[in-house]
Amino acid sequence: MQQLGMIGLGRMGANMVRRLVAAGHQCVVYDLYHEAVQALIQPNVTGAATLQKLVENLTQPRIIWMMVPAAIVDQELASLVPLLSAGDIVIDGGNSHFQDDLRRAAELRTKGIHYVDVGTSGGVAGLERGYCLMIGGEKNSVDYLEPIFASLAPGSQGEAGKSSDNNQQRTATRGYLHCGPSGAGHFVKMVHNGIEYGVMAAYAEGLNILHHANIGLNPGNSDAETTPLRNPEHYLFELNLPEITEVWRHGSVISSWLLDLTAKALQQDAGLDGFAGRVSDSGEGRWTLAAAIDEGVPAPVISAALFSRFQSRGNADFANRLLSALRNQFGGHLEQKNGV
Repeated sequence: MQQLGMIGLGRMGANMVRRLVAAGHQCVVYDLYHEAVQALIQPNVTGAATLQKLVENLTQPRIIWMMVPAAIVDQELASLVPLLSAGDIVIDGGNSHFQDDLRRAAELRTKGIHYVDVGTSGGVAGLERGYCLMIGGEKNSVDYLEPIFASLAPGSQGEAGKSSDNNQQRTATRGYLHCGPSGAGHFVKMVHNGIEYGVMAAYAEGLNILHHANIGLNPGNSDAETTPLRNPEHYLFELNLPEITEVWRHGSVISSWLLDLTAKALQQDAGLDGFAGRVSDSGEGRWTLAAAIDEGVPAPVISAALFSRFQSRGNADFANRLLSALRNQFGGHLEQKNGV
Protein backbone atom coordinates (compact mmCIF):
# COMPACT_ATOMS: atom_id res chain seq x y z
CA MET A 1 0.00 0.00 0.00
CA GLN A 2 1.14 3.53 -0.73
CA GLN A 3 0.62 7.09 0.43
CA LEU A 4 -0.72 9.70 -1.97
CA GLY A 5 -1.53 13.38 -1.86
CA MET A 6 -4.65 14.46 -3.78
CA ILE A 7 -5.09 18.05 -4.93
CA GLY A 8 -8.64 18.77 -6.09
CA LEU A 9 -11.62 17.17 -4.39
CA GLY A 10 -14.37 17.73 -6.93
CA ARG A 11 -16.73 15.19 -8.48
CA MET A 12 -13.93 12.75 -9.31
CA GLY A 13 -11.06 13.62 -6.98
CA ALA A 14 -13.05 13.00 -3.79
CA ASN A 15 -14.36 9.63 -4.95
CA MET A 16 -10.90 8.58 -6.09
CA VAL A 17 -9.66 9.21 -2.56
CA ARG A 18 -12.51 7.13 -1.15
CA ARG A 19 -11.69 4.27 -3.52
CA LEU A 20 -7.99 4.40 -2.66
CA VAL A 21 -8.65 4.40 1.09
CA ALA A 22 -11.05 1.47 0.73
CA ALA A 23 -8.18 -0.42 -0.91
CA GLY A 24 -5.87 0.31 2.04
CA HIS A 25 -3.89 3.32 0.79
CA GLN A 26 -3.27 6.45 2.84
CA CYS A 27 -4.21 9.87 1.44
CA VAL A 28 -3.43 13.47 2.30
CA VAL A 29 -5.99 15.77 0.70
CA TYR A 30 -6.12 19.44 -0.25
CA ASP A 31 -8.69 21.67 -1.90
CA LEU A 32 -9.31 25.41 -1.99
CA TYR A 33 -12.67 24.70 -0.33
CA HIS A 34 -12.16 23.72 3.30
CA GLU A 35 -15.55 21.98 3.36
CA ALA A 36 -14.43 19.56 0.66
CA VAL A 37 -11.41 18.61 2.74
CA GLN A 38 -13.44 18.14 5.92
CA ALA A 39 -15.97 15.93 4.14
CA LEU A 40 -13.25 13.38 3.42
CA ILE A 41 -11.64 13.13 6.84
CA GLN A 42 -11.69 9.50 8.01
CA PRO A 43 -9.14 6.89 9.06
CA ASN A 44 -6.19 6.97 6.61
CA VAL A 45 -7.22 10.40 5.25
CA THR A 46 -5.38 13.50 6.50
CA GLY A 47 -6.63 16.95 5.59
CA ALA A 48 -4.25 19.75 4.65
CA ALA A 49 -5.10 23.45 4.84
CA THR A 50 -2.30 24.46 2.44
CA LEU A 51 -0.10 22.94 -0.22
CA GLN A 52 2.81 23.30 2.21
CA LYS A 53 0.96 21.16 4.77
CA LEU A 54 0.08 18.62 2.10
CA VAL A 55 3.75 18.20 1.17
CA GLU A 56 4.88 18.10 4.80
CA ASN A 57 2.49 15.23 5.54
CA LEU A 58 3.81 13.05 2.72
CA THR A 59 6.83 10.78 3.03
CA GLN A 60 9.48 10.80 0.32
CA PRO A 61 9.40 10.01 -2.48
CA ARG A 62 6.13 11.89 -2.51
CA ILE A 63 3.28 10.98 -4.84
CA ILE A 64 0.96 13.88 -5.61
CA TRP A 65 -2.07 13.50 -7.86
CA MET A 66 -3.66 16.66 -9.26
CA MET A 67 -7.33 16.41 -10.19
CA VAL A 68 -7.94 20.00 -11.26
CA PRO A 69 -9.18 21.71 -14.47
CA ALA A 70 -6.64 21.79 -17.29
CA ALA A 71 -6.68 25.59 -17.30
CA ILE A 72 -5.15 25.84 -13.82
CA VAL A 73 -2.60 23.00 -13.88
CA ASP A 74 0.33 25.32 -14.61
CA GLN A 75 -0.80 27.69 -11.87
CA GLU A 76 -0.99 24.79 -9.42
CA LEU A 77 2.42 23.47 -10.46
CA ALA A 78 3.96 26.92 -9.98
CA SER A 79 2.93 26.80 -6.33
CA LEU A 80 3.61 23.10 -5.78
CA VAL A 81 6.95 22.40 -7.45
CA PRO A 82 9.09 24.68 -5.20
CA LEU A 83 7.91 22.57 -2.25
CA LEU A 84 8.98 19.25 -3.78
CA SER A 85 12.25 17.34 -3.90
CA ALA A 86 14.08 15.28 -6.49
CA GLY A 87 12.49 11.86 -6.81
CA ASP A 88 8.95 13.04 -6.11
CA ILE A 89 6.22 12.14 -8.61
CA VAL A 90 3.51 14.53 -9.84
CA ILE A 91 0.47 13.05 -11.60
CA ASP A 92 -1.95 15.09 -13.68
CA GLY A 93 -5.19 13.12 -13.81
CA GLY A 94 -7.30 15.80 -15.48
CA ASN A 95 -7.87 16.48 -19.17
CA SER A 96 -4.74 18.44 -20.06
CA HIS A 97 -3.58 18.87 -23.64
CA PHE A 98 -0.88 16.31 -24.39
CA GLN A 99 1.47 19.00 -25.71
CA ASP A 100 1.37 20.67 -22.30
CA ASP A 101 2.43 17.34 -20.79
CA LEU A 102 5.52 17.26 -23.00
CA ARG A 103 6.53 20.71 -21.79
CA ARG A 104 5.78 20.05 -18.13
CA ALA A 105 7.60 16.72 -18.08
CA ALA A 106 10.70 18.35 -19.58
CA GLU A 107 10.58 21.23 -17.09
CA LEU A 108 10.17 18.98 -14.06
CA ARG A 109 12.86 16.60 -15.30
CA THR A 110 15.44 19.37 -14.84
CA LYS A 111 14.54 19.37 -11.14
CA GLY A 112 14.64 15.59 -10.81
CA ILE A 113 10.86 15.44 -10.39
CA HIS A 114 8.91 12.82 -12.32
CA TYR A 115 5.74 13.74 -14.20
CA VAL A 116 3.02 11.25 -15.16
CA ASP A 117 -0.06 12.11 -17.21
CA VAL A 118 -3.12 9.96 -16.57
CA GLY A 119 -6.24 10.30 -18.65
CA THR A 120 -9.00 9.30 -16.24
CA SER A 121 -12.45 8.13 -17.32
CA GLY A 122 -15.23 7.01 -15.03
CA GLY A 123 -17.10 10.10 -13.95
CA VAL A 124 -19.28 10.11 -10.86
CA ALA A 125 -19.77 6.33 -11.12
CA GLY A 126 -16.05 5.65 -10.74
CA LEU A 127 -16.23 5.11 -6.97
CA GLU A 128 -18.15 1.88 -7.50
CA ARG A 129 -17.25 0.93 -11.09
CA GLY A 130 -13.61 1.96 -11.00
CA TYR A 131 -11.74 4.28 -13.34
CA CYS A 132 -10.28 3.60 -16.76
CA LEU A 133 -6.72 4.97 -16.67
CA MET A 134 -4.65 5.89 -19.74
CA ILE A 135 -1.09 6.55 -18.56
CA GLY A 136 1.89 8.37 -20.02
CA GLY A 137 5.34 8.75 -18.52
CA GLU A 138 8.61 7.04 -17.66
CA LYS A 139 8.30 3.29 -17.17
CA ASN A 140 10.03 3.31 -13.79
CA SER A 141 7.61 5.88 -12.40
CA VAL A 142 4.59 4.09 -13.85
CA ASP A 143 5.75 0.75 -12.44
CA TYR A 144 6.22 2.34 -9.00
CA LEU A 145 2.66 3.71 -9.11
CA GLU A 146 1.05 0.44 -10.20
CA PRO A 147 -0.55 -0.36 -6.78
CA ILE A 148 -2.40 2.97 -7.01
CA PHE A 149 -3.51 2.42 -10.59
CA ALA A 150 -4.65 -1.13 -9.78
CA SER A 151 -6.75 0.12 -6.86
CA LEU A 152 -8.42 2.87 -8.88
CA ALA A 153 -9.14 0.69 -11.92
CA PRO A 154 -12.13 -1.67 -12.23
CA GLY A 155 -10.06 -4.84 -11.92
CA SER A 156 -9.73 -8.02 -13.94
CA GLN A 157 -12.44 -8.80 -16.46
CA GLY A 158 -11.75 -12.53 -16.61
CA GLU A 159 -9.65 -14.88 -18.69
CA ALA A 160 -9.34 -12.39 -21.55
CA GLY A 161 -6.84 -10.61 -19.33
CA LYS A 162 -4.33 -13.42 -19.64
CA SER A 163 -1.50 -12.69 -22.04
CA SER A 164 -0.82 -15.60 -24.36
CA ASP A 165 2.94 -15.11 -24.47
CA ASN A 166 3.86 -14.88 -20.81
CA ASN A 167 0.67 -15.84 -18.98
CA GLN A 168 0.82 -12.59 -17.05
CA GLN A 169 -2.22 -10.47 -16.38
CA ARG A 170 -2.59 -7.72 -18.98
CA THR A 171 -3.27 -4.43 -17.23
CA ALA A 172 -5.50 -3.25 -20.09
CA THR A 173 -8.19 -5.76 -19.16
CA ARG A 174 -7.93 -4.59 -15.57
CA GLY A 175 -8.70 -1.01 -16.63
CA TYR A 176 -5.31 0.72 -16.79
CA LEU A 177 -2.58 0.90 -19.41
CA HIS A 178 0.84 2.49 -19.76
CA CYS A 179 0.27 3.93 -23.22
CA GLY A 180 3.76 5.34 -23.78
CA PRO A 181 6.05 8.24 -22.83
CA SER A 182 4.98 11.62 -21.47
CA GLY A 183 1.86 12.91 -23.21
CA ALA A 184 0.71 9.51 -24.46
CA GLY A 185 -1.84 9.06 -21.70
CA HIS A 186 -3.58 12.34 -22.32
CA PHE A 187 -3.33 11.85 -26.10
CA VAL A 188 -5.25 8.58 -25.81
CA LYS A 189 -7.78 10.18 -23.43
CA MET A 190 -8.19 13.12 -25.82
CA VAL A 191 -9.18 10.82 -28.66
CA HIS A 192 -11.33 8.78 -26.25
CA ASN A 193 -13.32 11.92 -25.49
CA GLY A 194 -13.55 12.83 -29.16
CA ILE A 195 -15.10 9.41 -29.80
CA GLU A 196 -17.44 10.05 -26.88
CA TYR A 197 -18.64 13.25 -28.58
CA GLY A 198 -19.53 11.27 -31.70
CA VAL A 199 -21.27 8.41 -29.90
CA MET A 200 -23.33 10.80 -27.78
CA ALA A 201 -24.31 12.79 -30.86
CA ALA A 202 -25.43 9.62 -32.67
CA TYR A 203 -27.69 8.62 -29.76
CA ALA A 204 -29.06 12.17 -29.56
CA GLU A 205 -29.80 12.41 -33.28
CA GLY A 206 -31.39 8.97 -33.51
CA LEU A 207 -33.61 9.53 -30.49
CA ASN A 208 -34.61 12.93 -31.84
CA ILE A 209 -35.88 11.22 -35.01
CA LEU A 210 -37.89 8.84 -32.85
CA HIS A 211 -39.14 11.75 -30.75
CA HIS A 212 -40.60 13.41 -33.87
CA ALA A 213 -42.06 10.22 -35.36
CA ASN A 214 -45.57 11.57 -34.53
CA ILE A 215 -45.23 14.64 -36.76
CA GLY A 216 -48.08 13.35 -38.94
CA LEU A 217 -50.49 14.09 -36.10
CA ASN A 218 -49.68 17.79 -36.45
CA PRO A 219 -47.99 18.31 -39.83
CA GLY A 220 -48.18 22.11 -39.70
CA ASN A 221 -49.50 24.59 -42.22
CA SER A 222 -48.65 24.33 -45.89
CA ASP A 223 -47.32 27.53 -47.44
CA ALA A 224 -45.02 28.69 -50.19
CA GLU A 225 -42.04 28.90 -47.82
CA THR A 226 -42.25 25.46 -46.25
CA THR A 227 -41.95 22.06 -47.88
CA PRO A 228 -45.05 20.12 -46.80
CA LEU A 229 -44.91 16.70 -45.18
CA ARG A 230 -45.67 14.46 -48.16
CA ASN A 231 -47.27 11.53 -46.30
CA PRO A 232 -48.42 12.51 -42.80
CA GLU A 233 -50.00 9.08 -42.41
CA HIS A 234 -46.53 7.56 -42.35
CA TYR A 235 -45.61 9.41 -39.17
CA LEU A 236 -48.24 8.63 -36.57
CA PHE A 237 -46.02 6.82 -34.07
CA GLU A 238 -46.31 7.80 -30.40
CA LEU A 239 -43.10 6.13 -29.23
CA ASN A 240 -42.03 5.48 -25.65
CA LEU A 241 -38.39 6.55 -25.66
CA PRO A 242 -37.58 5.38 -22.11
CA GLU A 243 -38.76 1.88 -23.01
CA ILE A 244 -37.01 1.90 -26.39
CA THR A 245 -33.67 2.79 -24.86
CA GLU A 246 -34.29 0.15 -22.20
CA VAL A 247 -34.92 -2.60 -24.75
CA TRP A 248 -31.80 -1.55 -26.68
CA ARG A 249 -29.78 -2.16 -23.52
CA HIS A 250 -30.63 -5.87 -23.66
CA GLY A 251 -28.85 -7.64 -26.50
CA SER A 252 -28.64 -4.77 -28.97
CA VAL A 253 -25.46 -4.19 -30.97
CA ILE A 254 -25.57 -0.50 -29.95
CA SER A 255 -25.67 -1.23 -26.22
CA SER A 256 -23.06 0.61 -24.15
CA TRP A 257 -22.60 2.37 -20.84
CA LEU A 258 -23.56 5.62 -22.58
CA LEU A 259 -26.80 3.96 -23.66
CA ASP A 260 -27.34 2.85 -20.06
CA LEU A 261 -26.98 6.47 -18.98
CA THR A 262 -29.31 7.60 -21.79
CA ALA A 263 -31.97 5.18 -20.63
CA LYS A 264 -31.52 6.35 -17.03
CA ALA A 265 -31.88 10.01 -18.02
CA LEU A 266 -35.07 9.31 -19.98
CA GLN A 267 -36.54 7.26 -17.14
CA GLN A 268 -35.97 10.21 -14.82
CA ASP A 269 -37.29 12.86 -17.24
CA ALA A 270 -38.83 11.48 -20.44
CA GLY A 271 -39.23 14.93 -21.99
CA LEU A 272 -35.86 16.15 -20.73
CA ASP A 273 -37.65 19.26 -19.52
CA GLY A 274 -34.99 19.85 -16.90
CA PHE A 275 -32.37 20.64 -19.54
CA ALA A 276 -31.96 23.67 -21.79
CA GLY A 277 -29.85 21.79 -24.35
CA ARG A 278 -26.76 23.98 -24.20
CA VAL A 279 -23.95 21.44 -24.50
CA SER A 280 -20.48 22.43 -23.29
CA ASP A 281 -17.16 21.11 -24.56
CA SER A 282 -14.11 21.00 -22.32
CA GLY A 283 -11.54 21.01 -25.11
CA GLU A 284 -10.80 17.39 -25.96
CA GLY A 285 -12.97 17.34 -29.10
CA ARG A 286 -11.21 20.44 -30.43
CA TRP A 287 -7.78 18.96 -29.68
CA THR A 288 -8.73 15.67 -31.32
CA LEU A 289 -9.66 17.50 -34.51
CA ALA A 290 -6.43 19.51 -34.38
CA ALA A 291 -4.47 16.25 -34.15
CA ALA A 292 -6.49 14.79 -37.03
CA ILE A 293 -5.61 17.82 -39.15
CA ASP A 294 -1.92 17.56 -38.23
CA GLU A 295 -1.98 13.86 -39.13
CA GLY A 296 -4.02 14.36 -42.28
CA VAL A 297 -6.66 11.97 -40.97
CA PRO A 298 -10.38 12.53 -41.72
CA ALA A 299 -12.67 12.76 -38.70
CA PRO A 300 -16.05 13.95 -40.03
CA VAL A 301 -18.18 12.39 -37.28
CA ILE A 302 -16.22 13.93 -34.41
CA SER A 303 -16.11 17.23 -36.30
CA ALA A 304 -19.89 17.28 -36.77
CA ALA A 305 -20.44 16.38 -33.12
CA LEU A 306 -18.20 19.21 -31.94
CA PHE A 307 -19.84 21.79 -34.23
CA SER A 308 -23.24 20.60 -33.04
CA ARG A 309 -22.20 21.49 -29.49
CA PHE A 310 -21.19 24.96 -30.65
CA GLN A 311 -24.58 25.34 -32.31
CA SER A 312 -26.40 24.25 -29.13
CA ARG A 313 -24.96 27.24 -27.32
CA GLY A 314 -26.40 29.73 -29.79
CA ASN A 315 -23.17 30.25 -31.69
CA ALA A 316 -24.92 29.67 -35.02
CA ASP A 317 -27.62 32.30 -34.43
CA PHE A 318 -25.94 35.05 -36.46
CA ALA A 319 -25.22 32.66 -39.34
CA ASN A 320 -28.85 31.52 -39.32
CA ARG A 321 -30.10 35.12 -39.34
CA LEU A 322 -27.82 35.83 -42.29
CA LEU A 323 -29.22 32.86 -44.20
CA SER A 324 -32.73 34.14 -43.57
CA ALA A 325 -31.71 37.64 -44.67
CA LEU A 326 -30.16 36.29 -47.89
CA ARG A 327 -33.30 34.36 -48.77
CA ASN A 328 -35.24 37.56 -48.36
CA GLN A 329 -32.72 39.51 -50.47
CA PHE A 330 -32.58 37.23 -53.50
CA GLY A 331 -36.12 35.87 -53.51
CA GLY A 332 -38.24 38.03 -51.25
CA HIS A 333 -38.78 35.03 -49.02
CA LEU A 334 -40.36 36.00 -45.71
CA GLU A 335 -38.98 34.45 -42.56
CA GLN A 336 -41.42 32.04 -40.93
CA LYS A 337 -42.11 33.07 -37.34
CA ASN A 338 -43.83 29.91 -36.22
CA GLY A 339 -40.68 27.78 -36.11
CA VAL A 340 -41.90 25.44 -38.87
